[in-house]
Amino acid sequence: MTKKQTYVHIAPIYDLLDLPFESGRYRPIRRILFEGVHGTILDAGVGTGRNMPFYPPNGEVVGIDLSPHMLAQARKRKASLGITTELRQMDVRATDFPAGHFDYVVATFLFCVLDDEDQLPGLCELRRVCKPDGEIRLLEYTYSRDPTRRFVMRLWAPWVRLMYGATFDRHTERYVQAAGLRLVEERFLFKDIIKLLVLRPQ
Repeated sequence: MTKKQTYVHIAPIYDLLDLPFESGRYRPIRRILFEGVHGTILDAGVGTGRNMPFYPPNGEVVGIDLSPHMLAQARKRKASLGITTELRQMDVRATDFPAGHFDYVVATFLFCVLDDEDQLPGLCELRRVCKPDGEIRLLEYTYSRDPTRRFVMRLWAPWVRLMYGATFDRHTERYVQAAGLRLVEERFLFKDIIKLLVLRPQ
């Protein structure tokens, strides 16, 4: 099954499946992700719109996702929040935005879903649409170094791959330099399993 097909089935129940994680760990992290963000903003892999409550009120945000079914859920959230975000179906590897269009690009767990061969094209496209003095912020999972926590994550991994098409070991930072980006910050925001990568064009 392709990633697009995977999200046909999961979109209606995505928020329900994610609810324990959203309330327990993601919401505080999303708030940190958007600290200081302003201007034109791309939410790449917007999903069901979980980032929307944290969009800056003075920002102009466009959310994109490959899945029309996830976007349908995002439109419901957009309506309930009464915000003016633009939502568009688009492949993060090949968008139709002009070069250097966005002040900020954010992506929450998007690169966990992208296959290894799509990591570099995805980063290259984010760099292309980011302004030369702009910033790209990524939230990503990684396997814990703690043996017990790592063991539990490995038990979860087959289910995560089946349901979300995602893995915990993409190592997106390996592709940063080849994409014409530089890593200016890397830090864990939840234990040693969810990290923030802050990138800027070289």
